[in-house]
Amino acid sequence: MNTDKIIAESIAKEYAPKEHSKIIALKKLDAKAKRPANIFAYTFGGISSLVAGTGMCLAMQVIGGTISFMILGIVIGIIGFTCCSINYPIYKKMLENGKKKYAYEIVELAREISEGK
Repeated sequence: MNTDKIIAESIAKEYAPKEHSKIIALKKLDAKAKRPANIFAYTFGGISSLVAGTGMCLAMQVIGGTISFMILGIVIGIIGFTCCSINYPIYKKMLENGKKKYAYEIVELAREISEGK
């Protein structure tokens, strides 16, 4: 088997002019519909877990060390865990809205692809 030929062909594919296919356009449109919900979920979830962790550290007196910091830590931890628990419902709602926004375009493009073949 000539591996040099395979490597040369794969490199040549990278530099060859790309044809715009409807499948690629459909995938990009699908990603565009889902992107805002994903960005929000990862960002909000990460921040919420950091808030919850800070609250836990204060409550367990890893940082702080006084009773007032412990009470503050419990409150901050509850806020963080509440935000973590509402992250998924917010994500689902945002994803639903994104799909509704691009539904017509995606369905039309998918119909063109399926009828064209």
